[in-house]
Amino acid sequence: MKNVALMAIPALAAFVTSVIAGKIIVPALAKAKMRQYEREEGPESHKKKQGTPTMGGVIFLLATLIVSLFYIGKYPEMIPVMIGMFGFGLIGLIDDSMKMLKKQNEGMTPSQKMLGQIVVAVAVVLYLQLVMKTGTEIHIPFVNGTYNVGIFYYVIAAIMILGTVNGSNLTDGLDGLSANVTFYIAIFFSVASLLYKAGITPIAAALAGALLGFLMFNTHPAKVFMGDTGSLALGGFVASSALVIKNPLIIIIVAFVYLMETLSVMIQVASFKTTGKRVFRMSPIHHHFELGGWPETEVTSKFAIISALACLLGLLAL
Repeated sequence: MKNVALMAIPALAAFVTSVIAGKIIVPALAKAKMRQYEREEGPESHKKKQGTPTMGGVIFLLATLIVSLFYIGKYPEMIPVMIGMFGFGLIGLIDDSMKMLKKQNEGMTPSQKMLGQIVVAVAVVLYLQLVMKTGTEIHIPFVNGTYNVGIFYYVIAAIMILGTVNGSNLTDGLDGLSANVTFYIAIFFSVASLLYKAGITPIAAALAGALLGFLMFNTHPAKVFMGDTGSLALGGFVASSALVIKNPLIIIIVAFVYLMETLSVMIQVASFKTTGKRVFRMSPIHHHFELGGWPETEVTSKFAIISALACLLGLLAL
């Protein structure tokens, strides 16, 4: 019963907080003209989205932070997750702000964004190693026990953090897509934390509830977008959580949608550069299905189902 409360109470509290915050923040973003600027090469149907308030990730980040602060004294294991989540969220906030100032879809330069991501990734790993002293042992999905991977831990951690954050960023391309997909991942980590006694259940459950609250404003047709503020923060949460439960490879399973989106871009770029031909109608892959005639809501729903199934498989892999 105690474990149920540890999930349900933060989730419900964050949902209510997120809805209240959204009622205040969405009109404020619109009034401040924090508007979305669509990519010129994006789908034609997305041109009508231009002008929708963005940077809405602050809604669920604020709700998650407020609720998590009530638990952090008893569950200090949440700190590295907060470093990853809010650190990457800050990078996204800066990027979104620069887009508004430039009035275009390009904010920070790729090198600036990568440098910021490396700094936050290093901060997460250093906290885990120097403060929490987690060591270099990790769980391998579907294999019992932990294995010391030595120096390869840092390579795995770097790849998983940077890959997950950018995969999450690519997933944020349709109304409600990233929030729906990550909702199930947050539920997964709240359960996995209980199984591993990792101490991050409150923040994972809070994020799940906060994302449901955010979806009240982000479902099609979206009244607000999360922007890089939200999408990078979600990737930071997923990667940091996987490292805290000492199972970074689980991301390949539970964040399969992130992986699918990332691979579609890599395949598209490689194919076009080597053969001059495109494999997909447009990448990331959610646009491929959209241009194939699927309604935006159908793409979002089916990707959410894939995420839910991936997380169920992830539970079996623990």
